[in-house]
Amino acid sequence: MFERPFWVERIRDAWTRRPIVYLSGVRRAGKTTLARMLPEARLLNCDLPSVERALRDPESFFASQEPDAVLVFDEVQRLADPSLVLKIAADEFPTLRLLATGSSTLAATRRFRDSLTGRKETVHLCPVPWEECAEPFGVRDLDRRLLRGGLPELLLAPDRHPSRYRDWIDSFYARDVLDLFPVRGRRGLLALLRLLLRRSGGLLDLSRAAREAGISRPTLDTYLDALETAHAVRLVRPFSGGGAREIVARPKCYAFDTGFVTLERGWDRLREEDRGVLWEHLVLDSLSFLVPSENLFYWRDKSGRELDFVVRRGRDRLDAYECKVSPDEFRTKALDAFRERYPEGRDFVVSPFVREPYRMRRGGREITVCTPKFEWGGVKVHWIDPAR
Repeated sequence: MFERPFWVERIRDAWTRRPIVYLSGVRRAGKTTLARMLPEARLLNCDLPSVERALRDPESFFASQEPDAVLVFDEVQRLADPSLVLKIAADEFPTLRLLATGSSTLAATRRFRDSLTGRKETVHLCPVPWEECAEPFGVRDLDRRLLRGGLPELLLAPDRHPSRYRDWIDSFYARDVLDLFPVRGRRGLLALLRLLLRRSGGLLDLSRAAREAGISRPTLDTYLDALETAHAVRLVRPFSGGGAREIVARPKCYAFDTGFVTLERGWDRLREEDRGVLWEHLVLDSLSFLVPSENLFYWRDKSGRELDFVVRRGRDRLDAYECKVSPDEFRTKALDAFRERYPEGRDFVVSPFVREPYRMRRGGREITVCTPKFEWGGVKVHWIDPAR
């Protein structure tokens, strides 16, 4: 079992603010394995009938624990009333520390009747980020990470067999969609998921996507909400400050994992032009460690000039991020157009093979070239730390 100190520290840090930490992430992202890296924790598998019986009287169950016990409720959404169990623990037994795991956004599914506001912190475990590939996973080949994806089992498998990915999709539908959301059209939902995998990283035309998936527009809205809630896709909204020639409505849609994207597109090897959009997926995961989703955007104008990501840091400060496998590929045309409208903020080119951040000047602009990189002694990712 690989040690993952960055994620363990994120959980422990969250406990300093709230008694409940909700660890979310797609199926097989490694949530249970990560929970087992807390040596003091008692893991309770909520799929087991014995656990469900023990929690029918939550008050008695928690009273029987040591006052400073650490309890892990794995797949907490399997309980009949998971929010009530967690609420009783937080309100009546505040010295307990709880870690609850699940494959969907807490309180967005039918079984959660209380959002646990003020009682919980959320940690989203994404597929293995580039920062962790070399250490602890021993993967230094970018193409392997992009082709295999970041679910640990698939990343480390001896081969890239399509059946492993199909099995994941079957399990995802049965356990993370069918059982938790008001979705009953397996064919339509999976047709939409496969369409979004093929189009991942591009602009999403909702009406066109509904036609191509063979579903109605209201059904698409329902399915897309379920997929987003279950972390299978992520929508990035366009940033606009009111400019008449800016894209203002159409989101970009990113699938959760590059391995499924490449499989659906039929890619068994990567060409030079394939790597760029896949690298965007990994940078988006890294940005999401510290940037709230409401502050993370892309930017595009009606002339087609586009910045991969824009982070809102304050009222007038906007940081720009371009994702390039090679920094030499960077051109300033889109950045120049953006900075004419929004001059305040920092500019970054994010590349996988930069040992230490450095600055370069292009067209009179100072741009930081960097790679995602954990600070193993803390819980920050240094190149997007807003304090720097």
